[in-house]
Amino acid sequence: MRPELNQSTAICDWVTLLHDAARTGGLGLRSTHAPSRVRWQLRIGRSIRGAPVLGGETLYLASIEGTLYAVDVTVGRASWIFQGSGRAHSTPSICGPKVLFGCDDGKVYAIDHASGKKLWAASTQGEVWTSLVTRNGVGYFGCADTNFYAVDLETGTVQWKTPLGGKIYSTAYVAETQLYVGCGDGRLYSLDRANGRVLWSAQTGEAIDSSPAVAGDRVVVGSEDFYVYALDARTGAVRWKHATGLGIASSPAVSHGVAVVGSKDGYLYAIDIQSGELYWRVQAGEVVTAPPVFGQEVVCVQAAGLVAFEITTGKMVWKAGLGGAVQSAPVLSGNLIYLSSQDGEVYALE
Repeated sequence: MRPELNQSTAICDWVTLLHDAARTGGLGLRSTHAPSRVRWQLRIGRSIRGAPVLGGETLYLASIEGTLYAVDVTVGRASWIFQGSGRAHSTPSICGPKVLFGCDDGKVYAIDHASGKKLWAASTQGEVWTSLVTRNGVGYFGCADTNFYAVDLETGTVQWKTPLGGKIYSTAYVAETQLYVGCGDGRLYSLDRANGRVLWSAQTGEAIDSSPAVAGDRVVVGSEDFYVYALDARTGAVRWKHATGLGIASSPAVSHGVAVVGSKDGYLYAIDIQSGELYWRVQAGEVVTAPPVFGQEVVCVQAAGLVAFEITTGKMVWKAGLGGAVQSAPVLSGNLIYLSSQDGEVYALE
């Protein structure tokens, strides 16, 4: 059975890594044609390592210098700039009136989305490369100090923190009662959302930098041991694993029973979430580390631009080159694509 996706060209907020808390990768938010021109281009820093996020008509993204930018997408100019105290590799998150992002000096900031003023800052003992995920007034994130944190979104007060077995560069998935997060010790952990207690952990062969996604009773995640795993969401039992040619830092996008994930072997893999059956495998570039996103096609970042593939077959539909090296996932909204490059450029393509 081939995967099928419902299509839409709706304009929609893109509030966190892979669009939303469900890691759907922006399912159906892109029309069929390839981008034909650059609507605007803006240089905001020396380098950008995280992905942009979109709230209304404002794009938020952080430069390597630790500067958070709010860019008015109607004109391609910065509305405000906030300077953090350390370098930044993280993708921001939007939660109501707050923009949240972490820095390498261990601070996590909450910034007012309209004014750019700091509302609070929470401190850790290691760099924060992960994105905050939020639910019911609480923000959750992992840190390179090996702790996983829950903070009150109104005050920034740490509600609890749980030590895990290694540095954490995986953005967590938040479910109703559980959290799922990968760790540098090669384990995927399930934590109780209320108090941080470890419910179970499942061992892989190498570090997990990929961010997990949940679909039904399966947790899907990639590992640096070359495998994509599907684990039982309740128990952590391995339901299947699928080999790729190299390690996996890309996070899976999931929807309609399909997980699409990139590998450092340069290939994209589309896999049935329940059975582990491979629908297709296609080469997207030399290395794929950014998460793919779902439009009417699967849109994937490759070294110098974007490439789109049919979701049903993996056949390449279009390619769009850019001047700079691209590492982070794009944002799809209506007929526009927003993305950033490692040389500090932000693009709006149409």
